[in-house]
Amino acid sequence: MDPILIILAGTVVVLFCIIVLKLHAVISLLIAAMVTGLLTSPELIYNYAVHSGIPEQQAQSMSNLGIGTRVATAFGNTSGKIGILIAFASIIGTSLMKSGGAERIVRGLLQLFGKKNTSLALLSGSFTLAIPVFFDTVFYLMIPIVKSMGVRNPKKFGLYLMAVIAGGVMAHSLVPPTPGPLFVAEEMGIDIGTMIIGGLVIGIITVAGGYAYSVWVTRKWNLPMRDTPDISIEDLRKFSGQENKDLPRLWISVFPILLPIVLITGNTISKMLVSRTNAGLSSFQQGVADVFATLGDANIALALASFIALYLLWSKIKEVPKFKKFVFESLTSAGIIILITASGGAFGQMMQQTGIGIRIEGLAANYHMALLPMAFFITAAVRTAQGSATVAMVTAIGIMSGLAGSGLQFHPVYLAMAIGCGSKIFAWMNDSGYWIITKMSGMEEKETIRYFSMLLLVMGFTGLIAVMILSKVLPLV
Repeated sequence: MDPILIILAGTVVVLFCIIVLKLHAVISLLIAAMVTGLLTSPELIYNYAVHSGIPEQQAQSMSNLGIGTRVATAFGNTSGKIGILIAFASIIGTSLMKSGGAERIVRGLLQLFGKKNTSLALLSGSFTLAIPVFFDTVFYLMIPIVKSMGVRNPKKFGLYLMAVIAGGVMAHSLVPPTPGPLFVAEEMGIDIGTMIIGGLVIGIITVAGGYAYSVWVTRKWNLPMRDTPDISIEDLRKFSGQENKDLPRLWISVFPILLPIVLITGNTISKMLVSRTNAGLSSFQQGVADVFATLGDANIALALASFIALYLLWSKIKEVPKFKKFVFESLTSAGIIILITASGGAFGQMMQQTGIGIRIEGLAANYHMALLPMAFFITAAVRTAQGSATVAMVTAIGIMSGLAGSGLQFHPVYLAMAIGCGSKIFAWMNDSGYWIITKMSGMEEKETIRYFSMLLLVMGFTGLIAVMILSKVLPLV
């Protein structure tokens, strides 16, 4: 069966289960994953595995696995990547909100930037943080602040939420050292410094386009704030009415957010320095790199931050039953989000195993058009079909590195930027990030399409237009 038809069948199943049957997202995604897996023949799975670089014997074993094992493995792979992060992030978020720490941070931001510039502060802050840190982690850490901001001005909640998303999401695909753009730069022989500069320039342009869309859409439609399992709107309002003396100090409130960012960023930078240092490191430098390698792992960094956040919560509550209740609620909320995102990841991996990337490569080889739009639309097609931005970028560069060859009329960094922008289109229910944003912000599925998926669509096309113009005006060759 053609991979495109299998993808369409899986898409129809998940939409039918969620929209028509009103089934829970976990059940809907797992049913869709199983249907997709059942329609995928062992030959398609084998071809996908070999194409992905898996040794032939392992590829053969993979193709012989039963559907239940494949879905469970895919579910576990996704859970392994994000499960611990979500659990600790939920503890941090709940602790910051229940202790009043998030409220204290909000007051500090308002004092520093003023009410009128709040959304721009969130936009620029999120973009900066997302350069060394994965967007998911940035979103986990920023969402408590967005909620505390939103309760002050409910009509601006949607704008604050979209500002954080718009600021953080593009760096993941444009600016090294995140894996996608780093891989593309290495495969195309682009200097890392050039890739960073190109990513920053195009990133700023796409963020500006995304922010303009955010302002327009939040004026046209109002995104209501809703109670989420970690905190109610009423509790948020109580904190907003407290005096500063009743809230935690600013430094301890912001520490659980800054600590993981510093550790993860330090790990990222130390890895880059180690890889680029041919003469070797001194014992002190190696010791620093080893410390960051351990503490800068995202799971460890968020674990440390969660301990500090729990201390902050205990220092304000000092009641064992209430403290235990808040921790239990945070983990319960995290459990639901982990189930949903892992199910979405399983669905996405079942789609990948159809060999949709190989199929799109074949189609691309038979059609010739301008290289920049072609790179963009190939990446967008793979991203929409299977849900992973990084996989989409890896697939696209595998195609384009062969088609582009030599004799480009512009610097290859523009081709890399087109691929990065294409990887943002179109995020929907087969993307684990879609479900993280949906559940942690309290949105409904159709609202996430409007406020997240369409936002990425606008930013992606804004980036493509900017890349095409700059490649003509400033080809750099």
